[in-house]
Amino acid sequence: MSKSFDVIVIGAGPGGYPAAIRARQLGLSVAIVEKYKTLGGTCLNVGCIPSKALLKSTEHYHAASAEFSHHGIEVSGLKMNIEKMIERKRQVVDQITGGVGMLIEGNKITRLEGHAKFVSKNQVEVAGELYEAKNIIIATGSKPAPLRGVDFDKKRIISSTEALELTKLPKELIVVGAGVIGLEMGSVWARLGSKVTIIEYGKTCLPGMDKHVQRQMQKSMKELGVEFVFDTGVTGAEVKGERVHLSAKNSKDEVVNFEGDYCLVAIGRRPYTDGLNIEAAGVELDERGFVKIDSHWKTNVDGIYAVGDVVGGAMLAHKAEEEGVAAAEVIAGKPGHVNYNAIPGVVYTWPEVAVVGKTEEQLKEEGVPFVTGKFNYGANGRAVATGETTGFAKVIAHKETDELLGAHIIGANASEMIGELVVALEYRAASEDVGISSHAHPTLSECIKEAALACTKRAIHSL
Repeated sequence: MSKSFDVIVIGAGPGGYPAAIRARQLGLSVAIVEKYKTLGGTCLNVGCIPSKALLKSTEHYHAASAEFSHHGIEVSGLKMNIEKMIERKRQVVDQITGGVGMLIEGNKITRLEGHAKFVSKNQVEVAGELYEAKNIIIATGSKPAPLRGVDFDKKRIISSTEALELTKLPKELIVVGAGVIGLEMGSVWARLGSKVTIIEYGKTCLPGMDKHVQRQMQKSMKELGVEFVFDTGVTGAEVKGERVHLSAKNSKDEVVNFEGDYCLVAIGRRPYTDGLNIEAAGVELDERGFVKIDSHWKTNVDGIYAVGDVVGGAMLAHKAEEEGVAAAEVIAGKPGHVNYNAIPGVVYTWPEVAVVGKTEEQLKEEGVPFVTGKFNYGANGRAVATGETTGFAKVIAHKETDELLGAHIIGANASEMIGELVVALEYRAASEDVGISSHAHPTLSECIKEAALACTKRAIHSL
């Protein structure tokens, strides 16, 4: 095995393995380092993929218990085998991570198993062996952020990783944090009958998203039985037997107590550079521990690049993938490209949320004149026929030029619909361009067409 490469990628998650594949496509010799036996990082192993498997399973259960009767389908004796649901989730993970392994092997990328440790700016140690490269890409990702006063015991006080492995239905689940992870995992267990309480330090769920999306999401989650407690910060936790006791303070500085079978802490993620010995390479970190990079994903050290969650910004698998590919292209002497304004964000609750570009609030702060067009699912023929009438599509355009500035969807299949608007935003389309494009009927995507037309007061199917 060669111990010298053009590129060494540290981390085989959504940022790392695409970077390695793209570098090989460009004719570079590549090694990829991963400390776990399976590839794919957090996303494929304990994040995006397994959570979507559980979300889909519980969507089926909820549909059978609450919606089938409206379609004339009568079900009796319905029950959920949670152990089988978890086993299916594991099979999904095995299939996807195995596929990544095949991609690495098929692209003739050298795979190094172990924890990478910098020895110098162009040398890393893996499992006691020394390897060197002209270029190194740090793609080590992130870990769940801890909450002061609430220590993970991984049994009762858990992160999303442990929440994906619960094999018994919690009677009461407390979730700290009303962001994407908190809502997704909360909805999984709420659908199956758990009493879910979500505690949020801020004033609303999905902080930073469109205010109308926030309101609709909160309403939909409440209809599922989820209770929200806003303006409240958790200050401590104690496990007593099989129960978790939380103490918190609200905006009035009053002490509030909570109790449940489990406490899921979902307040965000932190960059993961533990054990990397990054100081030996001279790479600078910012005050929050993120690797500092320039506009070409280069660190302060020549030949060392960083991508994905470890550099901050939106902690999204597809953002990491775009950065990994771009960094590989820069190393090969090509112009890498990532348009951060055209990176979509998705929440896989039901209804789903999918957004791209700016919110109304951001544009107001920036002093940008804009107009909005909005179309409700309830006025869409396909939505009515399928019984998925909750939600809307909103398009935001520049008031003077009509250039598309943002789009926000909450409703069925939002995650698949947002792609059209990502492309439109990438190529600086006008709302009119989207609105006059033919959309198949009947489809939910017609909501996008109508919302775009509404920007110029040309919507056909709304007053």
